[in-house]
Amino acid sequence: MKLNYYRDTDSLYIDLSSKPSIESREITEGVVLDYDSEGNLVGIDIDNASRKVDLKEVILSRIPAEVQAVTT
Repeated sequence: MKLNYYRDTDSLYIDLSSKPSIESREITEGVVLDYDSEGNLVGIDIDNASRKVDLKEVILSRIPAEVQAVTT
């Protein structure tokens, strides 16, 4: 899973899978769900993210994975 925040557009993309998206559905204004060819959720796009999501803190709890922080 990858969290990508784009400051210039104030959008947050949550990449849940490496599979490509073939279908997108806007579930509410500015929130789009992306699906693969099998109908599985592969990503979430949130426009105006700083108004909808608390971007100041990310907490991972009991996730059995490697954590990498990338700052730009």
